[in-house]
Amino acid sequence: MEAVLFVGIQASGKSTFYKEHFFNSHVRISNDLLKTKNREKLMLALCFDTGMPLVIDNTNVSREVRARYIALLKERGYRIKCYYFKSDLDRSLDWNSQRQGAECIPQVGIFSTHKRLEIPSPEEGFDELFYVDWIAGQRVVKEWNSEV
Repeated sequence: MEAVLFVGIQASGKSTFYKEHFFNSHVRISNDLLKTKNREKLMLALCFDTGMPLVIDNTNVSREVRARYIALLKERGYRIKCYYFKSDLDRSLDWNSQRQGAECIPQVGIFSTHKRLEIPSPEEGFDELFYVDWIAGQRVVKEWNSEV
């Protein structure tokens, strides 16, 4: 069973990446979608009970938050892949400005999340770790290295 954990500030391309790479194969667990921790708990339980692969599509910017997910997923026998979305603040602010309605995040929220960002590391317990960057107008996924 596979679980994917996204890490990145708001408007860094996480949900778009999910739609492009995991929509047809993995259940999306997202605070934006589910709205409450109770709903998240129920969706996780459903995935665990059925062995469904899943993507946790939240910012997950702190080691503490990630550790809770990692422990739970490991306990259930999931193999965990982490995708760190290289957090370019200016690019995220630009992408956010192009959003409409409730999808547009207040800038103060993006700044606050960026300040709290702790870059993930293999030592946290991931089975695989990748970083996602935006180079010359294209999304590029690279295997993790310590020079990120």
